Amino acid sequence: MKKGVMRPGHIQLRVLDMDEALKHYVDLMGMIEADRDTQGRVYLKGWTEVDKFSLVLREADQPGMDFVGFKCLDEATIDRLSAELQAAGVATEEIAAGDLKGCGRRIAFTVPTGHRFELFATKEQTGKWGVGNRNPEAWPRDLKGMKATRFDHCLLYGPDVPATVKLLTDVLGMDLAEQVVDPEGKQLAGFMTASMKAHDVAFIEHPEPAKLHHASFFLETWNDVLKAADLISMTDTSIDIGPTRHGLTHGQTIYFFDPSGNRNEVFAGGDYHYPDHEPVTWDAEQLGKAIFYHDRQLNERFLTVLT
Repeated sequence: MKKGVMRPGHIQLRVLDMDEALKHYVDLMGMIEADRDTQGRVYLKGWTEVDKFSLVLREADQPGMDFVGFKCLDEATIDRLSAELQAAGVATEEIAAGDLKGCGRRIAFTVPTGHRFELFATKEQTGKWGVGNRNPEAWPRDLKGMKATRFDHCLLYGPDVPATVKLLTDVLGMDLAEQVVDPEGKQLAGFMTASMKAHDVAFIEHPEPAKLHHASFFLETWNDVLKAADLISMTDTSIDIGPTRHGLTHGQTIYFFDPSGNRNEVFAGGDYHYPDHEPVTWDAEQLGKAIFYHDRQLNERFLTVLT
């Protein structure tokens, strides 16, 4: 948090059918509906999240991600980072408070991979769902499905990953926790963190800009990941791969698709990162092991299906 960027705050996904999407994200994944707005967007949160929402769903003709937002320390941080972005040649747009229900003003900009990022500092805080903030119980007893605890990170595909990593490092103060390099040393993937987590956002080099690979949600244990696999099978949800372990970050994971074709991940475990840690580097020829540590093979769908 060297420059005041604290954590991922929200992601807005496009879905083709809102009712089907809510069955997936609420009934299967266990997200909690927090609100709706006059635009028809639905706001969801994981049960441990203090802020009002972290996932916004918008019905549209094409799936994918509209934007991802990061919460900053205070409003002064927003002003300073906006000025620094402009000084670095990045155009910014201020979005008025209330455009997202319960959220303060946001500063939007586009990173070199083509993705829309936002910074904000103020959001209504409703507390951990079902347990409160004083003498809390261990967990709510009426959680559904996978019992997702929080929106954790997203993996984004687009061109010019090195420039994007540099922007997030130099201006937003994030750290490069892990990377993939080709035999000539060119950076093909960068896993960025604003905290002690293994990553808060990650990028993989891809010729087409602004593509979403997956949005990821945290579970508490490996057993919860196995239960998620059972629920995926029970509900005939389209599965991509897993359960397995990553080499990158060492998280325990399973990938699957929402009814619109957006890829989701739920995972547990994973590494930690301090600012004095060197980036962990993976060679491109070891990418199979880096992504799927156990079988060391990449399936074509994991590499090519994007929204």
